[in-house]
Amino acid sequence: MIRIILLIKLFLLSPFLPVGDNPHSENSAIDSLYHECGVAPSLSYDIFRMAIIGKEKIDSLKNKKIITIIDYSKPSAQERFYVIDLEKKTLLYKTLVAHGKNSGEYKAVNFSNARGSLKSSLGFFITAETYTGNQGYSLRLDGLEPGFNDKARERAIVIHGADYVSKAVANEYGRLGKSWGCPAVPLYLTRKIIDKISNGSCIFIYGNDPVYLKNSKMINN
Repeated sequence: MIRIILLIKLFLLSPFLPVGDNPHSENSAIDSLYHECGVAPSLSYDIFRMAIIGKEKIDSLKNKKIITIIDYSKPSAQERFYVIDLEKKTLLYKTLVAHGKNSGEYKAVNFSNARGSLKSSLGFFITAETYTGNQGYSLRLDGLEPGFNDKARERAIVIHGADYVSKAVANEYGRLGKSWGCPAVPLYLTRKIIDKISNGSCIFIYGNDPVYLKNSKMINN
């Protein structure tokens, strides 16, 4: 049933996807979307597929055409933040993003939902309201997965800009600076990215974490 619902939603989202009646139609549709959006090969197909499958389980999205995917399995010196327009099948942004101070040095390897952990959280989020605070123009996030990220608002896990997120920092130190758990982006892109994804779009933050990958109800049918 979930597979059928997913196929219908994908078809409605993009009627040009090759959705058919054979048992491989779901994968074929996602595969086509993956290549047409221009994220290959930088973003793993498996991660993209998880993101699409999970997104289609979220009924409360106000903006269903935009999805943001963060791949924390990559080193922070690499671009691992993707904003994709699924309707236009266009990669809007591909840029750097920081991870939490206690999640790891060059890669994010430890994750938490606990307040004060200074670690990144994994899973699916809905973007909420914008505000201007200590980190400048910022975007609040609401986590959708109990035990993994549902304390995001309580922890003040937000998207904001930071001067330690830049190619210059990456080139000098071999990694970016680190946040207190927030997915911080380059200052020059902060407002553009936030305005594009705010108010009800999906964010999927991926990490190579066996506990999340095994237990998330969003990515496991």
